[in-house]
Amino acid sequence: MNFRSFLGNSETVRQLQEMLASDRLPHALILAGGRGAGKYSLALALTQTIHCLQPQRENGLPDACNVCANCARIAEAHDLNARVAEAVEARDQLRETDRKETRILIQPHPDVLILPPDPPQLLVKVGQVRLLIQNVQRLPSEGRRKIYIFSKSAFMNEAANSLLKVLEEPPPYAHIFLLSENPADLLPTIRSRASVLRLHPVPLPQLEEILAAERPTWKPKQRALVARLAEGAVGRALSFDLDAYIATRKDALLLLHTALAEPDHSALFRVTESYRAGGEGQQKTQELLRALTSLLEDLLLLHAGAPGGARNSDVESELLSLAAGVRFEWIERAAQAIGQVESGMRRNLLRSLSLDSLAAQMGKGA
Repeated sequence: MNFRSFLGNSETVRQLQEMLASDRLPHALILAGGRGAGKYSLALALTQTIHCLQPQRENGLPDACNVCANCARIAEAHDLNARVAEAVEARDQLRETDRKETRILIQPHPDVLILPPDPPQLLVKVGQVRLLIQNVQRLPSEGRRKIYIFSKSAFMNEAANSLLKVLEEPPPYAHIFLLSENPADLLPTIRSRASVLRLHPVPLPQLEEILAAERPTWKPKQRALVARLAEGAVGRALSFDLDAYIATRKDALLLLHTALAEPDHSALFRVTESYRAGGEGQQKTQELLRALTSLLEDLLLLHAGAPGGARNSDVESELLSLAAGVRFEWIERAAQAIGQVESGMRRNLLRSLSLDSLAAQMGKGA
């Protein structure tokens, strides 16, 4: 991944290139944008360009060659989920006392450190920030700069406060990139010490054009549906598993129908039981809650009399029928109930029971 291959948000890309060209890259940079907007890909493109051994220029603006040894090493971190899974597996092989003290870090290059949220809580922990503090005190070993990438802005309080100490007096060679869906999640004192660049949603027609070029085997109706569901996020659109989403949405629709009209919950119990097991169940539950949230947002649009605005356009007639039987207050309470399930997941509550409880809560006052 380099700047040339990054799709969408050309103005933001140009701003980053101009910062590099004028040697005015801030020591702390927040890349803000929705899920799948390309924040991590753009951070890696920026990192590759900084460390590229054969930097390219187009219209006077720098870019990575994408083929040199440094670019290749940094590109190995592009599949962050796979690298984190490898690191977690390696940690699981340690003795219990060592495992408790070991934090998840990805280092594809001696001067590049990626700090993802640490499983299973999926929060950046103070141990990770302390390792950054130790690392940042050493000069770069192969280049002029050291790069630190936080792939999400979900910090434990102590970790955020520790990071603030680095941001107050950063070494001249260090750059910290914070990737965030919502910068308001970060401490105001962190935001005040960082520059912010935003990745905006790509307009629907442009996103469909990108999908037509990048996914030519998809049918036009599939591209149109994915473009709507991706909410302007190119990365999410390109990686969208439509079959998996439709299967998950089927469960979400069953939950809605059960909550609103079905007195027999046995079918729902059989479905929610499959969300019980381990890490896979956690991921499945997260996807279910996202699909359910998407359906509720569509219900809200249809309830407000905005047909044609629903993202789940292929089931709009079914959603119209559901919208006719609910009030705005019910949709609001249902969204709050989803938030409670998400909070419970962070406390490791039993997921299948949480989903059953969710259906019961949503059924009240429908």
